[in-house]
Amino acid sequence: MNAEIIAVGSELLTPSRIDTNSLYLTQKLNERGIEVVGKSVVGDDRDRLANEIRRARKSSPLLIMTGGLGPTLDDVSREAASDALGCGLAFHQEIIDAIEARFRRRNRVMSENNRRQGLILEGAEILPNPNGTAPGQWLQDEAGILVLLPGPPRELKPMFEEQCLPRLARIASPYQYYTLSMRVAGLPESEVDQRIGPIYSEEKRVATTILASPGEIQLHLRARASTQDEARQIAEALGQKVEAELAPYVFTRQDEPIEQVVARFFRERGKTLAVAESCTGGLLAEKITSAPGSSEYFVGGFVTYTEGAKTGWLGVKETTLREFGAVSRETAEEMAIAIRSKAKASIGVSTTGVAGPGGGSEKTPVGTVFIGVADEHGVEVTEIHVGGERDLVRMFAVQKALDLVRQRVMG
Repeated sequence: MNAEIIAVGSELLTPSRIDTNSLYLTQKLNERGIEVVGKSVVGDDRDRLANEIRRARKSSPLLIMTGGLGPTLDDVSREAASDALGCGLAFHQEIIDAIEARFRRRNRVMSENNRRQGLILEGAEILPNPNGTAPGQWLQDEAGILVLLPGPPRELKPMFEEQCLPRLARIASPYQYYTLSMRVAGLPESEVDQRIGPIYSEEKRVATTILASPGEIQLHLRARASTQDEARQIAEALGQKVEAELAPYVFTRQDEPIEQVVARFFRERGKTLAVAESCTGGLLAEKITSAPGSSEYFVGGFVTYTEGAKTGWLGVKETTLREFGAVSRETAEEMAIAIRSKAKASIGVSTTGVAGPGGGSEKTPVGTVFIGVADEHGVEVTEIHVGGERDLVRMFAVQKALDLVRQRVMG
């Protein structure tokens, strides 16, 4: 079975709001063998929304709408669905009675606008909403299934799991899906695909998705079978082949960021970490401390943005800066050694580079970053070159530094 999702709300068309409901719904639908083939965001425009409903119902037997069920005049999902289906809206007094009781429990008086929430599509089932005032609706006819859900996630999620999933279980696809995720660091997207393309292209029961982000590649292997256990076995078998080809660049087979992987490795081994940053300006420390439990292994660090800070706080030699420059292999090496020593950490990591857009030279163009990693066995410095804007250079450097630290703590 195929499905489409329409997220309703003009606020979702602004840069300040993100539609997270569709991500949640897609995951839940995929787990039950329902393929989401389309998503759209429509503002609070009754005619435009009605047209989108008509289009989606022609192409997919399951359409889920989120949002637009509130009490205000710009909440038009009910009316637009009525227009699109050519059916009326029936008023249900019991819904209003429940809303009024909810307001009384909070010592408030229900607004007259809330009466709009008692309008239900003719022939639709009411989906109770104990977490809010907007009931959901489930309508099944010869064209398929139309589901109207409230927009707030704290209302949508329990309603979908308690009211919709049991209904879908009776009509869902005979297939079950299982998705295996893994993340790769240290390889470009093109090389990843070149190396594993011949492997995954032979397995027709698995859909492979490769997603690139600064400093890492995400792989999603989605298998289809008659049972979820069988789908899991298919995905795992392909995953083992892919991992064997990409090792040691695969840093996790779970859907977790690299900072969580690093945190786990350090805690398991009883190691500690300290950072000395220049071009990353504290982003590396921020990334490290975003992982729960980072206080168990992360000692702290310095942001030595100027040459004076590098010499005064870390003790980088002035002769090193004069001869090789602040952005150099030698400076990164001294920074990593110094921070490890000063913090008494197991591992010290440093970053120094040219993030841009200015400041580059023929020797060290914009995007050049040196990353030093020091431990009891010595220090290694890695040079990387990142194309793109300033934020991309800094983020890529952070991801690369975390991966180098991961490899070092693993030995």
